[in-house]
Amino acid sequence: MEKPAFIEKQYLGREFIPITIRLVMAMFCFAAYFFTDIEEKNNDLLVIVGFAIIIISIIMGFLLHFRTRVQNKSIMLDGLWTTRLVKIDLNSIVKVEKGEYSRYLFNNPVYNLHTKGTIRFYTSGKESIHLTDRDGLVYIIGSQHPNEFLRAIQAEMKK
Repeated sequence: MEKPAFIEKQYLGREFIPITIRLVMAMFCFAAYFFTDIEEKNNDLLVIVGFAIIIISIIMGFLLHFRTRVQNKSIMLDGLWTTRLVKIDLNSIVKVEKGEYSRYLFNNPVYNLHTKGTIRFYTSGKESIHLTDRDGLVYIIGSQHPNEFLRAIQAEMKK
């Protein structure tokens, strides 16, 4: 077993926009707590919800969504507990290019999502690698280091 040419781990809770949304929600809970009357019955519930949002955000920062490896003329993607290992053979790939993942500002994390002739893997970032196989199926793999990922794929395909 040789050493992988490229390894990348992508975590669920480390994307800037969802972190900002969760922190704004927590700040709203704390602000609502400070502006409610002391006699209010569910006043303390706002503080509990605010701290719960912050704790969940911290935990999500360490939750691995999926890991990408380029090794032995293949790309291996393995994800969370119940996901299966996806192995893409580079011998069947006819075109590799770097591009944008999506034109939208907000994108949900996906693992092995099959839609309209594409298979998507994404956690965060704006750029991705587009792989087209002999059958015309397109794999779109989001990456935080797309240039290194592209170089590793091209190096493995030349072997």
